[in-house]
Amino acid sequence: MKTPTASPLYYIGLMSGTSLDGIDAALIAIEGDSPPNLLATHAEPMPDELHRLLFKLCHAEQVSFAQLAAAEHAFCQCQAQAVQHLLAPLSVGVEQISAIGSHGQTIEHAPAGHDSGPGYTLQLDNPSLLAELTGCTVVADFRRRDLAAGGQAAPLAPAFHQALFGRADAHQLVLNLGGFANLTWLSSQSSDPVIGFDTGPANVLLDGWFALHQGGRFDQNGDWAASGKVDETLLVRLLSEPFFQQPPPRSTGRELFHLDWLQQHLSGQETATDVQATLAELTAVSVAQGIEQLRIDNGPLTLITAGGGAHNTYLMQRLAYHLPLATLTSPVAYGWPEDWIEAGAFAWLAHQRLHHLPGNLPSVTGAQGPRVLGGIYAP
Repeated sequence: MKTPTASPLYYIGLMSGTSLDGIDAALIAIEGDSPPNLLATHAEPMPDELHRLLFKLCHAEQVSFAQLAAAEHAFCQCQAQAVQHLLAPLSVGVEQISAIGSHGQTIEHAPAGHDSGPGYTLQLDNPSLLAELTGCTVVADFRRRDLAAGGQAAPLAPAFHQALFGRADAHQLVLNLGGFANLTWLSSQSSDPVIGFDTGPANVLLDGWFALHQGGRFDQNGDWAASGKVDETLLVRLLSEPFFQQPPPRSTGRELFHLDWLQQHLSGQETATDVQATLAELTAVSVAQGIEQLRIDNGPLTLITAGGGAHNTYLMQRLAYHLPLATLTSPVAYGWPEDWIEAGAFAWLAHQRLHHLPGNLPSVTGAQGPRVLGGIYAP
């Protein structure tokens, strides 16, 4: 007699990264102990006014409660639209969604604190309103539980990478190229800890410099960067930032790497295109240095590349140059296109929360132990 198979559980993950280009919505199905299955995706563009407001909040020295409330409200409405547009063409209704996992929009991330103050991480979100607008249970505020346990609160995706890409017959190395770049090392030995950490900036500086000089949101395929030349002197100055020498666990954000930080390292003699090429080189070199910090075997290496930066042809060429023994491969082979892993991660984290399972990895974040992450907001 066959054991009855449990019906799949459906979750939606919502992710808006430091690039501020939109809200990614991913619908996943989880069935038993099988890896999560990606069913559908939708990219909800960030309205220009909301983009400007969020960007201003990320760089403001002083913020009013009225500004925060206005941004939260508009952001939450955009999230609800993402959910509506994701489900509209499908046969899955909101009543079938176990939960929405909402990451929120990171405004500032300072796990070490400032001026001897406590560490903090702020994700702008309104899960109560999102539950009201969508009629779904919402799980949110994932990061602060890890922070409370002494962790960095980031990166959180490596736990999902383990569920998705972990194999008993091969080591796996995952690189996410979002606003910031982070690595996940998955050993084939289950007794070995997962290692994951931020290597430094990726799209955050590339997009910011491009917007300043070209007026668009991002450098398509890295074509503008490819038209420039790497300024080796500038690259050395950028790599002198102490963050790049810190051992894991480590994480970073806009509070460190931003255009003012870049301007402080410029001599004024560089061309705009050469700076863009050098920023791409900074990402490629810092990723290569991060892999060196892992102290793994120097033999052939498979690197699964994800995130928006995986579409930057020039950046990928520079990565290949600095990692001659690595084979750069797409996560599409696992059923997960490059752009949807982070949104999928927060759908999976919502599942973890509802089932009272840990969502962090202490070996990655430095937390005192595994913790169940997020708060639950019923519709």
